[in-house]
Amino acid sequence: MSDGHLVHGMGTALKPPTWPAIAAAEAETILGRFPAAGRLIDIIWHSPRPFSAAALIEAEQGTYFLKRHHQKVRSASGLVQEHLYIAHLRAAGLSVTDVMAMSDGASAIALGEWTYELHRRAPGIDLYRDRQSWTAFLTLGHAYEAGIALALLHQASNGFSAPARTDQPLVASFTILPAHDPFSAVHAYVAARPALAAWLGGMPWREEIARLFVLLGGGLAERLRAQPPLWTHNDWHPSNLLWSAEGKVSTVIDFGLATRTNALHDLATALERTAFRWLTLRQGNAVGDLDSALALLAGYRSIIALTKADLSTLIRLLPLVHVEFALSEIAYFIDIVGDRDQAAVAWEDYLVGHADWFLSVSGQDFLHHFADAAIS
Repeated sequence: MSDGHLVHGMGTALKPPTWPAIAAAEAETILGRFPAAGRLIDIIWHSPRPFSAAALIEAEQGTYFLKRHHQKVRSASGLVQEHLYIAHLRAAGLSVTDVMAMSDGASAIALGEWTYELHRRAPGIDLYRDRQSWTAFLTLGHAYEAGIALALLHQASNGFSAPARTDQPLVASFTILPAHDPFSAVHAYVAARPALAAWLGGMPWREEIARLFVLLGGGLAERLRAQPPLWTHNDWHPSNLLWSAEGKVSTVIDFGLATRTNALHDLATALERTAFRWLTLRQGNAVGDLDSALALLAGYRSIIALTKADLSTLIRLLPLVHVEFALSEIAYFIDIVGDRDQAAVAWEDYLVGHADWFLSVSGQDFLHHFADAAIS
């Protein structure tokens, strides 16, 4: 199953994986720690997601999703924070992945340079599993149902009072945009990551960040500080949702980026990741899908009411909501993977490129029409 295995890159092309595919002997070793799952029968499918290795496996007691991280990306303690949030959502009645525990109750394994977690296969059709993360919904109905599901997740998150996750790569941390001085917060974020600072040192990154914050960030920090903190998913796109045959969301999966932000930040992230054709940005074909954005928002608002002030904050947040995670991606590519080319794409096309699109005629037109339809 792993021969010729390719994964998603930062563009539209598939590429060889950074992390080797999970092998049968490896899966057998890990399953040996989870007696409730039984022995390995077969590896059914390898995930094309790029930041970890994952596989769908058949075992004696059913089908499971086995995920392996490098310990520099996710420690066992880092995974436990995520698993506690999933358990809270599950107890609140949300359909989420069922994290398996070993006989001692632990849900994450640190073994050599790797960290492992095992989930029971969740109910629903993995309709988008081979599509890129920045891929639009197939139908407006899916966008609407995804908005409903996001609102239900936010309701279920209430009462989970854990602090934000400890500093680790590829988590949607929330330290820059709500800061009293966001530009200084960017400097602090970069300075805390020497490899990122060294790589950025060869370019006028301070001027670029300052330009984006001056043009797009006016008054945003104050608005975000007024929002109630909430643990959120932070990676809301179609392939992190499993679906029913009727087009409803059956299960929410992949909480790898989850941490404490707020509901509007999570909603803006969902819009930013699903309503734009970012993967063709370099070819000049990035297009905002206004109907999809409005459908997702309508689904959300059918469950949770948003005030005009909320909607105004959401629209102001949309062009910059990606910035902190983009910096985390760049740091991952530089410090952990050593891939300067991918880091450059993350900086130029993702962090700067997405924000610049919102400053373009097309981007300003999208924001105007979105605001007009959402707030009127």
